[in-house]
Amino acid sequence: MLDPQWAEVGNNVKGILHGCRDASQVAEAFVRTGWTSRSSSWHGYEVATRWCELELDPVDGPDVLLNGVVDPRRLDDLAGLLHRCGLMYSLELFDRHGTLVREVRA
Repeated sequence: MLDPQWAEVGNNVKGILHGCRDASQVAEAFVRTGWTSRSSSWHGYEVATRWCELELDPVDGPDVLLNGVVDPRRLDDLAGLLHRCGLMYSLELFDRHGTLVREVRA
């Protein structure tokens, strides 16, 4: 479950998982590393840990969109998890005013 201090932040991370058609497989990869997961729509999933909560939504084509909230100090941890799962990704971190503060790509 997401730490309450981050629940109030609102969405501050957005991204794309490139070449990944199935959000369920991504959710399963997060679960294998200790995160929780639940279905949030017909094909979408929510994955969470104490420092991050993400929505994973497949789109037409070969990508899965992600958005949610992350402890800004843990963005590299999220990127590392995606890398260890063998995923190609683009992540964008925003401040509380909606200004882009950092991008991570692999």
